[in-house]
Amino acid sequence: MNRPTSSDHPPAACADCRLRRRDGFLPVTAEELACIQAFRSGTRTVRAGRPVITGLGLTSHLFTVYSGWAFRFKSLSDGRRQILNFLLPGDFVGLQAEFAEAATHGVEALTDVQLCVFPQSGLWDFFHSYPKLGYDITWLCATEEQLVDENLVTVGQRNAAERIAALLIRLSRRAERVGLTAADGSFDFPLTQQHIADALGLSLVHTNKTLR
Repeated sequence: MNRPTSSDHPPAACADCRLRRRDGFLPVTAEELACIQAFRSGTRTVRAGRPVITGLGLTSHLFTVYSGWAFRFKSLSDGRRQILNFLLPGDFVGLQAEFAEAATHGVEALTDVQLCVFPQSGLWDFFHSYPKLGYDITWLCATEEQLVDENLVTVGQRNAAERIAALLIRLSRRAERVGLTAADGSFDFPLTQQHIADALGLSLVHTNKTLR
């Protein structure tokens, strides 16, 4: 697996963030950008297969994905795992724990990921000082809820081929919006068949047969 290059790391200045030049991101004012810069407490690298959030207790940080892929998941006592959503650059991570007694799920790096880190304790002051940015975060949460709704339809009603097709189409569209696709529409796809099976409620054997 490729290790991150220098261009994958978040820049020291939020004004130099390459994600802001992508179609999937709204422009912000200079004042709002300065507020985001002040709110950010640092950056973090998490290697593929390592936890971003363990899901075993309280977390004191929020994150945005700057580069790489990750996924949210829940695990059952017997080791079975349900992948809830895949996280791409620009996605916000950890907000659910702000409204619960502890993390409600785990987050694992699918590839090496670069994260921007924000203190969870400063979130309310951030909302209070810049309600427009607070609304933007609320919009992100609503979008996440739409993805959960779509996943429920997929697991509850779609057959295996429809499930896989819907996942591939959704990930392709998301990758395009954040600049991960090439001119021909292709993009690096780090998911294994096990990841697909865990996301779609399929057995690994059924996933393999459907893909073939």
